[in-house]
Amino acid sequence: MPEQSNDYRVVVFGAGGVGKSSLVLRFVKGTFRESYIPTIEDTYRQVISCDKSICTLQITDTTGSHQFPAMQRLSISKGHAFILVYSITSHQSLEELRPIYEQICQIKGDVESIPIMLVGNKNDENQNREVDSSEGEAMAKKWKCAFTETSAKLNHNVKELFQELLNLEKRRTVSLQIDGKKNKQQKRKEKLKGKCVVM
Repeated sequence: MPEQSNDYRVVVFGAGGVGKSSLVLRFVKGTFRESYIPTIEDTYRQVISCDKSICTLQITDTTGSHQFPAMQRLSISKGHAFILVYSITSHQSLEELRPIYEQICQIKGDVESIPIMLVGNKNDENQNREVDSSEGEAMAKKWKCAFTETSAKLNHNVKELFQELLNLEKRRTVSLQIDGKKNKQQKRKEKLKGKCVVM
């Protein structure tokens, strides 16, 4: 099947339990689940506007374990943009992003033209913080990528994270705005329309 050029693929990487799925679900469905269920790989779709036309934002939520290196490589080679998530409560989770970032560089070559966001999640748990914001910022600077802190739980900075990632896309105009404001009925129609994707 030929790939649709109007698919914009965002891949989310990070150690197990840092809140990758929570961020994606909060963004796509507006929900948050307290319990932790490990992900192998899930793909979510969201309709966005791109170069004045509608395209599909395809978000791949990857596994936090290192058991699937081939899947990881495939996700990187097909991805257009990357979100690297760590938990501000775990220094280890920031360290675990290093080999993933190196692999993105290796597969993609020049990463300066690729939108990458380094994300410190769980900033609602400040009392357990192990990674200072300045440390996240320094790492992002070193990796030449953008940085933000989020809380999937409190829905803090989640939409902004995806919008910022799309703003980094230089080759196309991609935006989360779909033709300004629409009434609820139109929105609902679109929501239903976007649900069915034939693979």
